[in-house]
Amino acid sequence: MPMDFLRRIEEAQFPLEVTDPNDIRNVAVLVAAGLIEAVVPPESESPTTPAVVAKITALGRAELGRLRDKRA
Repeated sequence: MPMDFLRRIEEAQFPLEVTDPNDIRNVAVLVAAGLIEAVVPPESESPTTPAVVAKITALGRAELGRLRDKRA
């Protein structure tokens, strides 16, 4: 799920290369939602072309905080 992926990369070093096809789809969803900034390869590209996550946006950080508060 995209939000699980967002939590997984919360403390990552950026830029972050993502090569797993499922995670690339998660990256695309999170970019569309404005939660991260990333370069996502077109679907016509080779399946080995990585997505590159540049950063988690302020909106993404706020959503991570909301998710933490919800768990507490």
